[in-house]
Amino acid sequence: MLKSLNKTLLGAALIGASFAPHAFAETTLNALFMAQAAYSEADVRAMTDAFVKANPDIKINLEFVPYEGLHDKTVLAQGSGGGYDVVLFDVIWPAEYATNKVLVDVSSRITDEMKKGVLPGAWTTVQYEGKYYGMPWILDTKYLFYNKEILEKAGIKAPPKTWDELAEQAKTIKDQGLLATPIAWSWSQAEAAICDYTTLVSAYGGDFLKDGKPAFQSGGGLDALKYMVASYTSGLTNPNSKEFLEEDVRKVFENGDAAFALNWTYMYNMANDPKDSKVAGKVGVVPAPGVAGKSEASAVNGSMGLGITSASQHPDEAWKYITFMTSQATQNAYAKLSLPIWASSYADPAVTKGQEELISAAKVGLAAMYPRPTTPKYQELSTALQQAIQESLLGQSTPEDALKSAAENSGL
Repeated sequence: MLKSLNKTLLGAALIGASFAPHAFAETTLNALFMAQAAYSEADVRAMTDAFVKANPDIKINLEFVPYEGLHDKTVLAQGSGGGYDVVLFDVIWPAEYATNKVLVDVSSRITDEMKKGVLPGAWTTVQYEGKYYGMPWILDTKYLFYNKEILEKAGIKAPPKTWDELAEQAKTIKDQGLLATPIAWSWSQAEAAICDYTTLVSAYGGDFLKDGKPAFQSGGGLDALKYMVASYTSGLTNPNSKEFLEEDVRKVFENGDAAFALNWTYMYNMANDPKDSKVAGKVGVVPAPGVAGKSEASAVNGSMGLGITSASQHPDEAWKYITFMTSQATQNAYAKLSLPIWASSYADPAVTKGQEELISAAKVGLAAMYPRPTTPKYQELSTALQQAIQESLLGQSTPEDALKSAAENSGL
């Protein structure tokens, strides 16, 4: 009788459990993001909270690392057999990640509606050899920011349209005693310096590779490094630029200590925020300049995507999270730090209001985006170029010798 009663109670308990409101199996996803530029950590957390609220059966563990740690964290986690379900990845990594099976091919998940709605240039962020390895998320390039008040005081009527004009205007500002070092760049021995260098390579019409072999050691690639060195040694560039990352550049500019700065989209609204910035209301932005006879403007493709790792045990839930984070509704709501990937967003006053100047620059800059080299050996190539730039800036090597050495050590 007791045994029978126990069975009945157990059965009742199981039936009750199956109807309990929280009895669903909860899936936990681990997601890796970066803690600098574009969307802030608070924004990513807020977006994720909104996703979890709409999908209570999915829990997200968020991890944030500086950009410099993003690649290695992703790759090392794969090797450990655990790691992440969703990762943020740079436009320079799909070749390596596809070749080494770090990311899952999601081509079959990309709908026609997505293909039509997203700006064509944004897709290059997640593609390799005709396949899709995620959804584009951060559509970005570097712009030339300028302090309107300082230019006005110097009698400069309009921001520079060429890199030579930038040097001339900076010299005018310096000669008038308005600022000792008018230009700030992110030239630390890191990927940031490659982004600035790529912007200049695009302006000078250079090539990184030709037929799969290094070509940056001559032509536009050499001209770009020579320009950097001339700007540095002339005293027009802040000497600390050789240690600066993008956040350092932002702080220097916001403090009123730079007339010109090359940086990503996110700086526009941050530098215009009077809570943190001394130059709020004085921030101008234009596409990065061109070179007379060679280009009208210059730009680096600094876009990033969200992908599913091959180690993920929950690819369907991971894709659900990715499509929420990259959706037009989410992107429009957070358009002040990163411009949306969706073409029709630019006709939405909620997106454009208060940042018309930035969007005007973006129309030119995003169309001119120049890619860093697409190669599975990108990390080796980038490291060699970072060293070449640093040696040239410090006068330890000529640009010619430094780039020749980088070509030999690029792994290509």
